[in-house]
Amino acid sequence: MSKQLYTLEFPVRCSPSILFEFLSTPAGLAEWFADKVDERDGTFYFGWNGSFEKAEVLESEQDKFVRFHWLHAPKEEYFEFRIEKSEITNQTILVIKDFAEKKEIKDQSMLWDYQVKELFHRLGN
Repeated sequence: MSKQLYTLEFPVRCSPSILFEFLSTPAGLAEWFADKVDERDGTFYFGWNGSFEKAEVLESEQDKFVRFHWLHAPKEEYFEFRIEKSEITNQTILVIKDFAEKKEIKDQSMLWDYQVKELFHRLGN
């Protein structure tokens, strides 16, 4: 069964440049996304409970977005953090794109909610 892309949006009270640091650097990601994060030669090593997953940065634009690809996942799958501005409210929006089996999207979305709450706590939101 193939996974499908889903998108989550979270309004955030923070400048895009500060938010981008938390989404794209090992130190920032270690604050909220994983227990430990290292980066060598464009490969990120994410650690949880002593085990590591590797991801590469596929694309990145300063203060706009970063797209990662898990090295163990199919080539077309990725997860992405994108920073957008609402044209109506001028509020910063964190957009997360990820892949999951259709029946797992709800659980994966809840996991992202939890992770993003941790991010917001670190940002003082």
